[in-house]
Amino acid sequence: MKIEETEKEIISEFEMFDDWLDRYNYLIEMGKSLHVIDAKNKSETNLIHGCQSRVWLHAEFVDGHIHFTADSDAVITRGIISLLIRVLSDRTPDEIIHAKLEFIDAIGLTQHLSPSRSNGLTSMIKQIKLYALAFKAKEQV
Repeated sequence: MKIEETEKEIISEFEMFDDWLDRYNYLIEMGKSLHVIDAKNKSETNLIHGCQSRVWLHAEFVDGHIHFTADSDAVITRGIISLLIRVLSDRTPDEIIHAKLEFIDAIGLTQHLSPSRSNGLTSMIKQIKLYALAFKAKEQV
């Protein structure tokens, strides 16, 4: 499934809810299904800086694809990172680098996050894209 198809699927899922309280609850539920990062990778080096909550993100590059695992100590943040992983994990570096992530605005996520959570979302996306750039550069050596 392409990134855009996964994004459309998420948009469709969020359209089922009329208000943001229900969407937050759905986001929290998504966070509960996140494949948790291995304890050994829940380290200081995998912490994403710029998030109000603690968010750990680990990336592995296998057969040309990047696989992400993550965790957070906050339920909504955990849901947010689970959304990003759902869209961007097991993709090539180029797919991740060029992903527009239009679903974020389409579901109204940025509009309904506090400024600190919105900054955290930006930091998560930036870190994921930095991993993609690093793995792409490593691949070209």
